[in-house]
Amino acid sequence: MKKIFISFIVLLFLAQACASSAPTLEPLPTALPVATESPASATEVPVDDTASRLKRLGGYPCPESDFTCVKVSVPFDHFDPNDSRTFDVVFAVLPATGQRKGMFVTSVGGPGGSGLLSADNYTSYFDPSIPENFDIVFFDQRGINESNGLYCAQAAVDFYRAGGDAATSEGEQRLLDVSQTFVNDCITEIGDASLLPYLDTTQAVEDLEDFRVLMEDEKFWLYGESYGTQFAQTYAAAHAGHVAGLVLDGVVDLTLTDIEFLKGQAAAFNEVLLTTLEACNADEACAADMGRDAVSVYDELAAQLKQAPISFEFTRSTGEVDQREFTFSDLESTSGFLYSETARMIFLRALAAYSRDNTIIPLARVVYNALYLNPDTFEVFIDLSYSDAIYYGVTCRDYAEPGNTPQEQAANFIKEGDEIDTSLPRLASVFYGDLPCAYWPYPQDDSHPAPFAEPFRGEGFPTLVLNATTDPATPYSGAQSVYSNLTDGYLVTEVGGPHVIFSWGLECVDSLVTDFLVQDKMPAQRETLCEGVVADEFVPLAPANAADYADLLEAFTAVDNEINYLPEYYYMNSTTARAIACPYGGTFAFDTGDLYTFTNCAFSNGFAMTGGGAYNADDGSFMLEVDVTGLRDGSLTYTRDNEGSIHVSGTYGGGTVDLSE
Repeated sequence: MKKIFISFIVLLFLAQACASSAPTLEPLPTALPVATESPASATEVPVDDTASRLKRLGGYPCPESDFTCVKVSVPFDHFDPNDSRTFDVVFAVLPATGQRKGMFVTSVGGPGGSGLLSADNYTSYFDPSIPENFDIVFFDQRGINESNGLYCAQAAVDFYRAGGDAATSEGEQRLLDVSQTFVNDCITEIGDASLLPYLDTTQAVEDLEDFRVLMEDEKFWLYGESYGTQFAQTYAAAHAGHVAGLVLDGVVDLTLTDIEFLKGQAAAFNEVLLTTLEACNADEACAADMGRDAVSVYDELAAQLKQAPISFEFTRSTGEVDQREFTFSDLESTSGFLYSETARMIFLRALAAYSRDNTIIPLARVVYNALYLNPDTFEVFIDLSYSDAIYYGVTCRDYAEPGNTPQEQAANFIKEGDEIDTSLPRLASVFYGDLPCAYWPYPQDDSHPAPFAEPFRGEGFPTLVLNATTDPATPYSGAQSVYSNLTDGYLVTEVGGPHVIFSWGLECVDSLVTDFLVQDKMPAQRETLCEGVVADEFVPLAPANAADYADLLEAFTAVDNEINYLPEYYYMNSTTARAIACPYGGTFAFDTGDLYTFTNCAFSNGFAMTGGGAYNADDGSFMLEVDVTGLRDGSLTYTRDNEGSIHVSGTYGGGTVDLSE
């Protein structure tokens, strides 16, 4: 489960998720202002090894991490020498284990993603030669987590679920109302809003520059993913002489206005959804479970939900039964599962369950997970690794919406959406994700409609541009545009693939980036194609009836799959849920240590399990020890090793069982 929230997982309006995460991306100011010299940049530190320097700077162990944290005192406003206010921005450093080449700095996605809470996970997927040769650096951008974290999770969830169909005048008014309500509620939830006027990316990159000066590195290597490409381009434009090499992954074209970017993004989400549904049609197992054309299943469900919500009964893990509704806005929110190949497959399994078994519950579970909601209680999970408040705090400062008043800006935004509502058959709501910027305090001056007036050139250093063709959040066209204007650029394209492509295990991509960093080796060609996939190979649904299993190996394989691809389990770090009601009765409970408890849990009717199990992360093994009731009774042990070999032993139906595959 790599980079789950990255970049993975930024919530878009009515359609956001992870990871990781997600995250919508946007432009910055045209002409970059000149920062005033801060106290940090005036500090002289003798040249010595990284560990000694960190100690001298007051370094301390980052919480639950191998990294060392350093607090850097930075000005609220780098561009006003008369403003003496300061606060701390926290950087995390993992010193090189071998001969140090320099610093490799990562700017994560969002805006709103926490670098500190991503650092250990991301680094674990780097080729070992990278942490051997580089000090690995992550940071919490101003306003995030350890750097004066600002959050409004409850206001965000209320906003994302509020809905509104902009195809009608009533729907447009509702969008305006809920957007203004969200801004008011978010600011209230934030509390101290003194930092809000200074969250823009042009301020944030100066925090990194202060850190560079303290570390005494003349140049360093900078990697930006998703919104991080916006940050990286902004830093490189302001401080080109301090960049040794640049990697842009999931790229934002900073010459686009917010409106232009969002139109392209909404079109990309529609295209990736369509491509994902067509991938199901081409996958024998997915097509079998879906039962008919996947595009038709989705479109017919959407049309039904536009008319009225679907009422359904949802059984909590406690056994209580709720009467709930699944709305059109909920369906749009499943777009949070379009960011990666595995998430797309999980979404397809939920849609197939609706088509095959006429149950909306798996899709509801996808929505609850995408919106960080506990499925039992609707409790909002406060995920410190991502901040909706900072998403809007940065975006609404980086982009100027056209208009002289909030009302005029909102009206112009809605008018621009008319084209999207008529031209896009799916996920048009993605376009309206930044509508709250019309009402956000401290808006950007309208003389800066886009971050850059001129294309980014990247003069003085080589730049790798990475992007997938099925990236919904940062469309491939953005990468092509940025690459075409670089003075020394290389384009690496993954055909298919996720949002952000480095360090997901595709050798074609990872080796190029590693060689670029460690060996200063450029790709053999200016443009490289790497073959990826749209969605992981489909994992069949468990049969509704246990009588349809060929044998116990097939039955336990289905249980194994249902556990692994349950949204609450697969993405357990984005929810407080640690138990679910099983589809055909009973409960399944789990914890972060991958220990399982089954209480009459049936993923298929006639195969109820009571007992326990575990996944061993050290050796990759999976084990269940359960008593089974239903079609037959028994006591069985199931194991799967790290090579996928499975074994079932015990007693069942009065006989002895010993099966392997």
